Amino acid sequence: MIVMKFGGTSVGSGQRIAQLGRIVAAVAAERNAPPVVVVSAMSGVTDSLVRAAQTAAAGDGRTYTLVRDELQQRHEQAIADCGIGPEPARGLRAEVTGLLDWFETLCQSMHTLGELTPRGLDVVSGLGERLSARLTVAALLGQDIPAQMVEATEIIVTTDRFGGAQPLFEETTARARARVLPLVEAGIAPVVTGFIAATIDGVPTTLGRGGSDYSATILARCLPADEVWIWTDVDGVMTADPRIVPEARTLPGISFGEVAELSYFGAKVLHPQTIAPIVDAGIPVRVLNSLHPERPGTLVSQRVVGAPVVKGITAIRDLSLITVEGRGMQGVPGVAGRVFSAVARSGANILMITQSSSEQSICFVVRTVDARAAVDALQAEFDRELGRQDIHRIGRDDEASIVAVVGAGMRGRPGIAAAVFGALAEAEINIISIAQGSSEYNLSLVVTNGDVDLAVRAIHHRFQLAEALATPDPEQEGVLR
Repeated sequence: MIVMKFGGTSVGSGQRIAQLGRIVAAVAAERNAPPVVVVSAMSGVTDSLVRAAQTAAAGDGRTYTLVRDELQQRHEQAIADCGIGPEPARGLRAEVTGLLDWFETLCQSMHTLGELTPRGLDVVSGLGERLSARLTVAALLGQDIPAQMVEATEIIVTTDRFGGAQPLFEETTARARARVLPLVEAGIAPVVTGFIAATIDGVPTTLGRGGSDYSATILARCLPADEVWIWTDVDGVMTADPRIVPEARTLPGISFGEVAELSYFGAKVLHPQTIAPIVDAGIPVRVLNSLHPERPGTLVSQRVVGAPVVKGITAIRDLSLITVEGRGMQGVPGVAGRVFSAVARSGANILMITQSSSEQSICFVVRTVDARAAVDALQAEFDRELGRQDIHRIGRDDEASIVAVVGAGMRGRPGIAAAVFGALAEAEINIISIAQGSSEYNLSLVVTNGDVDLAVRAIHHRFQLAEALATPDPEQEGVLR
């Protein structure tokens, strides 16, 4: 059994949805069984829905009507282009109109009340998947592929943490197997709405932005599936962002641990939580290009043999480096705990931590949008120590970026750090801070925003990743022949 997830660009137009249908048909024919299909909203739709709801609650009575009209026009154009007959198209347009009427009414209520709750935002932001799933089913039926829509609210059960709910696997397993497996056994492709779910009481939730990948791996674990195929608009996981490093290459294989590090540190191919549900089960993930399904993509699995020592270099921008320093911290138990508790209360997420061996300073990195709240929380927590000069300074540098060098082959390998630092020294880039986890999968460096692109290029060149992956493996074939 294959779970195939199609991202926003892969369902971004009627022609793309028709291509989705051809991919599903080829997989079903080759494997003599239909895949489970998970779909995102059409690219940009979720952003439009969120903007409409937020502006409505803020008192704007015009934007949500404009968004509604734009979405109606875009989905009707997709209906016209996805290759279905006039009668199914008529019924599909009526379904789209009904859902958008409901959306407009919901926004009117938000406008009247002047309030948008996290629960309300989840209800609105999940509409895009409900629309694209209906178009996908129609396109599959139009290509004589038996298909049926399955609302994820019927099968994926989560906590009530709106905006970022967590799956409840026992309940989800029971519901997914009861609803999805009979369709697959009957030769019908289930088309499941990504991103959305529901509490055990049926209240709609979402899995966090970009959570359709997560939906796919949750289902893969619960059914269970043999593989997950993530269809995007790129050829797979790359050694670096090709907009920064034009010679970046697609990795034929990467481990779960490595791709998790790359995702956490800014790589956009997979949602950071995607891998978690399937690691223990060892269910591999293929990252593929729906525009070029003949290309082999990247296989994400437990272990990769014979690959480059360093797999990829990635970066996170728009960060702030916060420093807490003072001689009074030295040897005093509990200071680090108070620092991180205060930051947690501010709502900021810490991306990287370093501490001097003398214990006189602790540095950590947060997103700049969270930096002021974090500093305010620290100043309140250490008000007495600042007054006594036990802590001299709580500093903040808003010109920081993290560059992460990732690769399982780095573990125990002498000279990796020297090569990284040497590459940056030759490029005349100053390193502000350094951290490496005990797994040795990841070496993270803080540099200034102005140096981040040059740093990524310099490290990529030093490890010769373009040359190492320049010759395709003749034994590698695309999943669709």
